[in-house]
Amino acid sequence: MDERVREHARTLVDWSARIEAGDDVVVQVDEGAHDLAVAVAEHLGTRGANLLSTYSSAELRRAYLRAHDGSFDADPEYELAMYERADSVLILKGSANTAGTADVPSERRQAHSKARRAIREARLNTDWVSTQHPTRAMAQQAGMAYEAYEDFVYDATLRDWEALAEEQAQLKTILDAGDTVHIVTDGTDLTMSIEGRTAVNSAASVAYDSHNLPSGEVFTAPEGTEGVVTFDVPMTIQGRRVRDVELTFEDGVVVDFAAEQGEAVIEEVLETDDGARRLGELGIGMNRGVDRVTDNILFDEKMGGTVHLALGRAYDACLPDGVAGNDSAVHEDLITTMGEGSRLEVDGDVVQEDGKFRWE
Repeated sequence: MDERVREHARTLVDWSARIEAGDDVVVQVDEGAHDLAVAVAEHLGTRGANLLSTYSSAELRRAYLRAHDGSFDADPEYELAMYERADSVLILKGSANTAGTADVPSERRQAHSKARRAIREARLNTDWVSTQHPTRAMAQQAGMAYEAYEDFVYDATLRDWEALAEEQAQLKTILDAGDTVHIVTDGTDLTMSIEGRTAVNSAASVAYDSHNLPSGEVFTAPEGTEGVVTFDVPMTIQGRRVRDVELTFEDGVVVDFAAEQGEAVIEEVLETDDGARRLGELGIGMNRGVDRVTDNILFDEKMGGTVHLALGRAYDACLPDGVAGNDSAVHEDLITTMGEGSRLEVDGDVVQEDGKFRWE
């Protein structure tokens, strides 16, 4: 086994999830993530944790959803109980076919998602962490040779996370004290309120309220969004290609949208529920180890010199006690490049210009 796989497992278990002896851990294994799952299981054994593994596959999901009549039972008790009793959930992604569910009817996807709201909340209440094992399908989607893609994944994942956490703390401090964010790029002039919200220093560990490995972003939960934003980074949503999306906001709600490619996908997302037309996240990428777009949101949204906005659910970690944030069955990220001529301002002060932070 590549020693980097074992290092990935150690980072996931020790730094990211902070697993301790006796913890009940659910490990969700994608079909292409077998090697990482073996390494994770071994390290969980050394920690004295309890392991329950589940199997995930795009083909399996496709077969089930296409065959079902769409009348899904709400939050089956056996699955809900598993997440309610788990201390941690480790999600090991590793797709063998990135478009494996592309032909599942959208109404079937939405019905299934809505029927699993309590299950989703129970999982999010654990110390969950999602990570990516490199596969040939992901390399192909990124337009890279497999060996080069492996190097890319591990360069982004096996980092000095403590050092990056210290750098990101500077931006968290600014956002926590701020009231208004203004983003300007080619095709974007957008303002939003962050007053009273708490930014998350997403340094790839649950100790920082961070649940992705790799990570490398600072995010918060905006409201009252006004203006126009253009997302120039191509991506795949629900197995279908989306490119050059434009959203227009008034009083926090999407009132108009367009896309050069995949407009029907964006429409389906927006029609999921009322919360899908509002933003749940403003995220600012700070991981310079992610140096190219790979059509994988786990990496692309962390890329230094980008900003991403998510339609749908807001994360509780960003909200004051007793305040309900935007609620939705979806959380779909879209990314814009902060290149030449761009500005990120907080309360009128320029924090980032031309993709570079003022301390860089």
